[in-house]
Amino acid sequence: GAERYFTRWYKPDVKGRPCEDFCVLQHSNRRVGRGGGGLGICVITLAEAHPLLQSGKTIKSINYQISANCSRLQNKVSGKSKRGAQFLTELAPLCRISSSDGEEYTIYSCIRGRLIEVNENILSNPALLQEKPSTEGYIAVVLPKFEESKSITQGLLTQKEYEEVLLKRRNSSS
Repeated sequence: GAERYFTRWYKPDVKGRPCEDFCVLQHSNRRVGRGGGGLGICVITLAEAHPLLQSGKTIKSINYQISANCSRLQNKVSGKSKRGAQFLTELAPLCRISSSDGEEYTIYSCIRGRLIEVNENILSNPALLQEKPSTEGYIAVVLPKFEESKSITQGLLTQKEYEEVLLKRRNSSS
């Protein structure tokens, strides 16, 4: 169902780190009221070219503790106005993932908005990240500000543009 209700957007080489690509699945709900625009919640996932999704990588641990006094697990949201949600910038870290080869990857929000939830299921079952990255293996759900819901995709690539980036990478590495 992800293809039917979500538009895929991509953020390649986040923070200049080659192939550390993320995918933002933007929901296309046509919510009536408040101007009638689609206030699409966004699901943050790993893009297919992310090093963690390449063969031979095993995820050792996932940590939503971003700093000494900030854990994404402490995010408590309540009510229709999503009170208490942590506000994220495009480069706000969501979690850190360690792989069995000693590499550590920081996963970023890629969009501005309020953190609605993190996927706690991947803590007990990290393989979901690799087996079902766009569904059960998602990282977090972010709600963009209503006024910004149209502009959040600026700086993100469409599926077609991302495929061109992947093609360029393959051509330059061969």
